[in-house]
Amino acid sequence: MSDALAALSACGVSVWLDDLSRERLISGSLADLVADNHVMGVTTNPTIFAKAITAGDAYDAQLHDLSVRGVEVGEALRALTTFDVRAACDVLRPVYDSTGGVDGRVSIEVDPRVAHDTGATIAEARALWWLVDRPNLFIKIPAARQGLPAIAACLAEGISINVTLIFSLSRYDAVMEAFLEGMERARQAGRGLSSLGSVASFFVSRLDAEVDARLDKIGTAETAELRGRAALANARLAYQHYEQAFSSRRWDALRDAGARPQRPLWASTSTKDPAYPDTRYVVDLVAPGVVNTMPEATLRAVADHGQVPTDSVRGHYAEAQQVLNRLQALGIDYDEVVQKLEDEGVAAFDASWDRLREQLAATLRAQPAQPAQPAQQQRS
Repeated sequence: MSDALAALSACGVSVWLDDLSRERLISGSLADLVADNHVMGVTTNPTIFAKAITAGDAYDAQLHDLSVRGVEVGEALRALTTFDVRAACDVLRPVYDSTGGVDGRVSIEVDPRVAHDTGATIAEARALWWLVDRPNLFIKIPAARQGLPAIAACLAEGISINVTLIFSLSRYDAVMEAFLEGMERARQAGRGLSSLGSVASFFVSRLDAEVDARLDKIGTAETAELRGRAALANARLAYQHYEQAFSSRRWDALRDAGARPQRPLWASTSTKDPAYPDTRYVVDLVAPGVVNTMPEATLRAVADHGQVPTDSVRGHYAEAQQVLNRLQALGIDYDEVVQKLEDEGVAAFDASWDRLREQLAATLRAQPAQPAQPAQQQRS
């Protein structure tokens, strides 16, 4: 059932799971996906944790202890999420070791409410890095303008980074610049570069959802033909930018010092429109040296019926640019669309975090006097 996932891996695509929960750890589901379905890493976000923590009873024992200790809700939330991420890092540690630190990574995001505060983002990243205390951790920092200096600063300190919520090509260029700057500063500080990792999470399907809605409002034959083409075009051009950035003399100097490139990571890979194939944002974005993080439903769909080409990105650059040019000619402003998506992405994670804090505060207040039974040790 995982032949297509094996084919993806053979083409140079690292398969990651975009999900994590205490239940997944306890049941051994994550370990099974790693063992049987070529999963090489895990990504999380505030929305994923909000869903996990408010469902079922897997967190009850820890919630009771946090309540008895009178832990403030923000610190309780960090205790819950870092516990899961630390355990997931342990499950993925053999992958990290066998790939020399390239894969086997698990991501945890800084508090999204500080996305536009550089100093607070750096402080949050340091705290999470210390709390999880695993070499195969990635700290996720949103690619908002204020996050760029935080990315460089954290890399300079030896903190591995997953840059998230990238929608635009120009912002992606700025992210790669921050990566190069951070690695240069790390080298100047005498840090070893080989264990310092980074990915740049380029969001895919949300662009089609936004652009398609605008095309539908125009409602012509040309706009109908362009539906579902913006996201793939944008991601393919991002890979072209990646190739350019990591073929420079500047990068060569870092590579010679032991650095590894900041890999593009395709995120938001589930299809939002049921008219599109459920494997679209995986099989149509195959290229060497990329990561594709998928919710389990998408991963299972690819494993079941994905048709994996050797390369579906390189060789499509001119066509991709033409798609974006045609959209611009129709009055769909690329810069306005991608900025809207970035703002909405940060706001959505912010809202998820706030809702989770409110639910957690109520749960802590309502904890019974008798402790819950500890959850069974997760299987690894």
